Amino acid sequence: MTRAFVAALLVVVLVPAWGFDGVFQERAPGRPVTPEGLAALPALLPVMECAALAGLTLDDVTDAPVALWTATLTNDGETAPYCEVRGNIEPANTLLMRLPVDGWTQRYVQTGCGARCGYASINFPQGGDCAPVRAGTVASATSDMGHQGERDGSWAAYEPQAQIDFAYRAMHVTAEAAKAIITRFYGKAPAYSYFIGCSDGGREGLMEAQRFPDDFDGIVAGAPANNVVVQNFFHHGWGVRANRDSRGRYILLAGKLPLIHRAVVAACDELDGVADGVLDDPRLCDFDPGVLRCEPGQKRSRCLTAAEVGAVRRLHDGAVDEHGNRFEVPVAREWGSELGWRVFVPDRQGQSSYSERSALAYGRYLGRTNVVDPDWRLSELEFTTESFWDLVGSSAYLAANNPDLSDFRRSGGKLLLWHGWEDQFIAPRSTLAYYEAMRAAMGGAAVDKFAKLYMFPGVAHCTGGNGLATFDVLTPLMAWTESGREPGKITVSGGDDDVTSTRPVYPYPAVARHDGAGDPDDAASFVPVTPTPRPRSDYQWLGERLYSGDYQRWCEAADTRLVCAPAQTWLTRRELRLSSGS
Repeated sequence: MTRAFVAALLVVVLVPAWGFDGVFQERAPGRPVTPEGLAALPALLPVMECAALAGLTLDDVTDAPVALWTATLTNDGETAPYCEVRGNIEPANTLLMRLPVDGWTQRYVQTGCGARCGYASINFPQGGDCAPVRAGTVASATSDMGHQGERDGSWAAYEPQAQIDFAYRAMHVTAEAAKAIITRFYGKAPAYSYFIGCSDGGREGLMEAQRFPDDFDGIVAGAPANNVVVQNFFHHGWGVRANRDSRGRYILLAGKLPLIHRAVVAACDELDGVADGVLDDPRLCDFDPGVLRCEPGQKRSRCLTAAEVGAVRRLHDGAVDEHGNRFEVPVAREWGSELGWRVFVPDRQGQSSYSERSALAYGRYLGRTNVVDPDWRLSELEFTTESFWDLVGSSAYLAANNPDLSDFRRSGGKLLLWHGWEDQFIAPRSTLAYYEAMRAAMGGAAVDKFAKLYMFPGVAHCTGGNGLATFDVLTPLMAWTESGREPGKITVSGGDDDVTSTRPVYPYPAVARHDGAGDPDDAASFVPVTPTPRPRSDYQWLGERLYSGDYQRWCEAADTRLVCAPAQTWLTRRELRLSSGS
């Protein structure tokens, strides 16, 4: 791209934007905006060469030195040319940045890192179609969360600083360092800073809003693993243990999952008025897996044994003890998501699952404060009230459950929460529970001014699933932040080479309902409806008090141990923990 072309581009973006009716319009006082509601910001060129960033050391932009290793001009012919920067934020946070060199529209977008991380990769989950991202005019960055590799969690053994970085520090210092580097490279600080992440990236976004409310103007938190300790011990752990018999053999194997899914769809698909193989709201589905119980003489491949029926019920309902105490938000796995249950239901006996590996990582290295036990086995996980409170103590620094985001709201921040109803990794109702906790803590009217929740039918964990799974959540957030345009309908799409279907999704609690006449593959044939009464969700479980602000602690590394403050909270005191779950 030539500088003459960039100069022409600057002229274009400086004029007011055309409206949908073909006239100029402004939606923010004194500021022209695009039809999408984004600020029409001038595109800026760097004030220094890309290569000049290599070897740069910054000592005063965050709580530790920042050293840039390499800065490489990249032009692959598919994306806009950018300066790729790699470096380190001490002690071990890999920093990866992309800085446009032919026109930067003054936006910074930081992306999250999933699972237990250990790598640095910039991606925009359900945000890649956002126009500035697609055009390559945003500066972006990410972190490996303070460690490299070792997906089994062993990186946390005797490494308290790595645990702190993973818990909450890495994304904060990345934001501080990246914005300082952007300011030096372009001679101007970002006009708007955004965060987008899914899964653990969603947890990272919520952690930023809760602990560092001034880092970002807008945050997208998709399918957030915010209740991460409960998630890995009791959600993933139950997904394995509830499907084993007294000999430790799996009861239900993955070959039966399509059978269960077909039965669920047959029973509940049309409850939303459209037969499309997707449950718009699984809470309406009162499916009983007992209908699949084998009759005498029936082929086992076409039915479920009594033991398999019991396993399906336990997996759907979630972790519980013999007294009915729930160790996670019910329901754990929604009807309609069965084809994704391979996360915890293996293909054959003796096979390890993702859920087992996740629970082991937390039991051995990450989830028990200052405990390293490489020999810990999932069979040692006890589903008792006392065990629950003993294990979730590390939520004090790992979890992002604080529902009071008043500081983030006062800073002008905007939050877009979203979750797919077919999520096979993280319970969709855990996000609903957090959203309702926000409304209880701050008041519904206050929440509506800065936060929206979207529940996407048929969407699995962060992407995929049986429904339409292509959509853009970043543009609505940017428009809300930059011009005050409140998010409304988000259009999802999908299909094959012959047919592309579209469907609207509205801010919760509204749902899309077919108008009874139009093409069900066309989003224009649907209207928003707020169900009355709303489908009931049961958020009563043992750890409800974790959705508060008084469990969180700040930690420091002392040799090989974590030392956290305040020294005492209700979560650190046994008698108060147990009374919280009574």
